[in-house]
Amino acid sequence: QLQLVESGGGLVQPGGSLRLSCAASGFTLNYYTIAWFRQAPGKEREGVSCISSSDGSTYYADSVKGRFSIYRDNAKNTVYLQMNSLKPEDTAVYYCAADRNIIGWDHQYEYRYWGQGTQVTVSS
Repeated sequence: QLQLVESGGGLVQPGGSLRLSCAASGFTLNYYTIAWFRQAPGKEREGVSCISSSDGSTYYADSVKGRFSIYRDNAKNTVYLQMNSLKPEDTAVYYCAADRNIIGWDHQYEYRYWGQGTQVTVSS
């Protein structure tokens, strides 16, 4: 059974950092494209970042470019999202998603496998 488990969320002050983890079980992550999405209260879920299975290319939403970094640790079968210079508008539930043959990295309907989400709150 393919499972994704996110961790690393929490409460952080503006300007702070968090590292989210997306651990996979039942499949090998590096054969899948992995994306992070987030959903803030009252808003639609949006794509944050993605790392491609084919060549490791990375993609970022404009709102997080230069602040967030996605990377993969194949030995741990885990993908990480390093989030720096956090802003209150980054507050959301963050989800990781996985699938193969992704065309649009931020098209959530293309992903079949999802984690349960982890809450990130940026507040003073």
